[in-house]
Amino acid sequence: MHFIETIFDLKSGDFSKVIFGFITNVVLAIVITVVGFWFTGILTRFVNKMLQKSDTDAGLTSFLSSFLSMALKIMVVITAITQLGVQMTSFLTLLGAAGIAVGMAFSGTLSNFAGGIMILVLKPFKVGDEIKALGEQGTISEIQIFNTYLKTVDNKIVIFPNGPLANGSIVNFTKEKNRRIEWTFILNPEVKFNEIQALILTILSADKRVLAKPEPFVGIQQITENGLELKVRCWAKTADFGGVFYDLQQQIVSAMQEAHIAFAKA
Repeated sequence: MHFIETIFDLKSGDFSKVIFGFITNVVLAIVITVVGFWFTGILTRFVNKMLQKSDTDAGLTSFLSSFLSMALKIMVVITAITQLGVQMTSFLTLLGAAGIAVGMAFSGTLSNFAGGIMILVLKPFKVGDEIKALGEQGTISEIQIFNTYLKTVDNKIVIFPNGPLANGSIVNFTKEKNRRIEWTFILNPEVKFNEIQALILTILSADKRVLAKPEPFVGIQQITENGLELKVRCWAKTADFGGVFYDLQQQIVSAMQEAHIAFAKA
């Protein structure tokens, strides 16, 4: 120890004080980090619950919660580094220089952050909406700072980076209250269209989920080599789309079979 004090021109006993001070700062920095991260978790959950109780948009709630968590953790880390004796002026200068390099390296991440802001401001979709984007279709389950989570019908989670998502083509299936439902049936050209039209319209009118306006439609779309191509259309509330589509399709096919209406042969 005397040898080290001589090298660093320290007075007798100063080395022990330096080591003691350094260890103390390290312990305090660790305590600040642990307690800070623990408090960040509590505060983030508290804010998240408050936003949920205030009926704030679910997407905005998850975005603000994740942003608050990240911001607080950065503050905790800076405080811990300061406790170690690193001068903030030097640290900020170094951080600024590193920020330029990191910013260039993570330009995509910044783009994702900007994309998250655009999604929350422009609202092309919200949590709970069914969309199709970037080749995937499903229901939005969460909107975070950099990513948006989509749950597919087979219960897979697809994670979209917000940048490409905000700048890409998005089909929102649930933004409007009503949706049009379509079926195409190819029948034998010898069938009587008027009878088929009356039969299908009766089935559509009997289902209370089918909207009266716009009126249901049954028409001949075209005559092909395979037969008579029949187009059937009706409107229903967006929430009823799936049920109406499959239920009425089954009813129409069953009614045609009972009436011995022949489908075209391939």
